[in-house]
Amino acid sequence: MAEPASRPANQLRPPDGLWRRRVASFGHAGRGVWSALRSEVHLRFHTLATVAVLGLGFYSGLGRLEWALVALAVAGVWTAELLNTAIEALTDLASPDFHPLAGKAKDVAAGAVLLAAAGAVVVGALVFGPHLFPG
Repeated sequence: MAEPASRPANQLRPPDGLWRRRVASFGHAGRGVWSALRSEVHLRFHTLATVAVLGLGFYSGLGRLEWALVALAVAGVWTAELLNTAIEALTDLASPDFHPLAGKAKDVAAGAVLLAAAGAVVVGALVFGPHLFPG
């Protein structure tokens, strides 16, 4: 039985094209966020709210755990809004005319954004409340 031939050193790393595709995927994601920002009024509102929250966080001198909670809340709202935008676009593509199931899909996606935003408001109250209203 012959022993397997040893691999050349260059086979220990992924093909060059894989790295390019990985880097390109970040570009595609960035384009998607930018496209949503240009077309969705709600995302512009979330941008303003994010800037306000960041400013308030620096003003309040948040600790590391508080920043982590704020970051998770902000990311949760942005994620929900971007998924809602994607679901709306796909629903419009699949069902250009009104259909009750298409409406339901859009309503449920919007409900996810509402829940994420409500959770972020609770996190904001718990994190910023003691800083803004001590005692």
